[in-house]
Formats: sequence, structure tokens, C-alpha cells
Amino acid sequence: MRGGSRSGATAGGGTAAVVRAAAIVAAIPLALAGCGSPDDAETLTVLAAASLADVLPAVADDLEADHPGLRVELSFAASSTVVQQVDEGAPADVVALADEAALDPLDPRPEHGDPVLFATNTLRIVVPADNPAGIGSPDDLERDGVRLVVCAAQVPCGRATATLLEQLGIEPAVASHEQDVRATLTKVVLGEADAGVVYATDAASASDAVSVVPLPAGAEVRTAYPVLRVSDHPLADAFVEELLSERGRAHLADAGFGLP
Repeated sequence: MRGGSRSGATAGGGTAAVVRAAAIVAAIPLALAGCGSPDDAETLTVLAAASLADVLPAVADDLEADHPGLRVELSFAASSTVVQQVDEGAPADVVALADEAALDPLDPRPEHGDPVLFATNTLRIVVPADNPAGIGSPDDLERDGVRLVVCAAQVPCGRATATLLEQLGIEPAVASHEQDVRATLTKVVLGEADAGVVYATDAASASDAVSVVPLPAGAEVRTAYPVLRVSDHPLADAFVEELLSERGRAHLADAGFGLP
């Protein structure tokens, strides 16, 4: 899992990079081995939103370099799935989610730290590079026959998409609701959809495999990412601090995230 996460961190790699990232997300196990105990300081497990798959490996690499012998295990899924895993007892030391509302279902426990906002993101409408449906504006999404894919309503990108469509004043038919933003992006990259709504960072990671449809002025939905410790692992706070550090923020900025 760790090695796969590192290989999926390359931004701007086009279709191959997106397919690798999708494979990583699809391979997320519910059971994570070797972590979470205060006596097991060599492994730190971080569960995170799928949209962070390109940036957190660099943060983990930095932390490992500063703590010889430490192994940071990264696992990515929809934020709602991450919270469900923690509530059901899956081993985890740190969680990083794609919006503050995703924290609401998280059961409070004494070992949980306070959430800290570390990044922001916005939405983009993307189409395949050759744009076979000829989509030039958001209004084109309402045309008959356009295959639009979006995130499921219960995950952050799905909630944000609903707000964006309301801002745009359109009610397009949706061909499918995907489990997370990377699954949505992958369908567009592979030409299995005519358009999709994804985060700006995911659109950037796809590079020339997709084209971005311009949004009208003022149409913007901004989401804020929280991170927090969920165990008493001695290095859980160190990961949070690394993410908030100058070099952590540099990685986030390079990937296209906003910085609060």
C-alpha cells in the first residue's frame, strides 16, 4: 500500500498517472496492518481523502527522512469512507478529509486531537481531451445525451458539486454518481463520460488528458480540508505538524491546493 501510494503521487502525468491513481484508490484495504499502537512507533497510518493522493506521499517522505525507521502508511478513499473506517475500529493514527462537514459523523474519543484546516480546493468541470460531446459551457451539460458523471451525494465533492450546479442554475441529468473524485476523473479520462465535476487539483493532475470548461465569473465552491490525530501514536502529531510546516505547505501549493 505504501509503495503504491508513492507511485501515485506524480502530478501532471496524464492518463497513465490518473489510471495509476485510480488503481491505488481501488486497492484500498479496509484492514490496515501493523499500526496504531503507542509501542509501534515505526509505522504510522494515515487515512485520507482521495483528492490528496498526489500530495501526501511527499509529506510522508519528508517525515520519514526526519525519523529514520519510521514507515508512513497512506490509504486513500472518499472522506465519508475514511470516517466510517475509523468509527468501525480500523487502525488509523491520522485522518485528513476533504471538507469540515465530513468530520461530523466521527465518534469523539479521548485520543482524538483538534481538527486543523490545512488546505482549500475548488471545483472544475472537465471533459475528455478531444471533447467528443462538444461541451463549451456549463449550459451544454443539460443537452440530451450528454453523459455527466459526478461524485456521490454523501462525499465532499458530491456535496460541493450540488452547490456548484445550483450556483450555475442548471439541472443536468447525471449518468452516474461515483464513489469519490478520483473515480469520477478516471471515467472522464477514459472517455466513459462526456464530462465530470472534480476538484481543481484533480483536473491539474490529469494534465492534457482532460480539458477544463470555463465557469462564469462568481461561480465557485470552495472546500476546506481538516486534519487531526485519531490515536495516541507518538508521531501522529508530528505528521499533522509536517503537513502544516513550510515544506508541507509548499507541496500543497505545488499540487494546486489553496492555503488557509
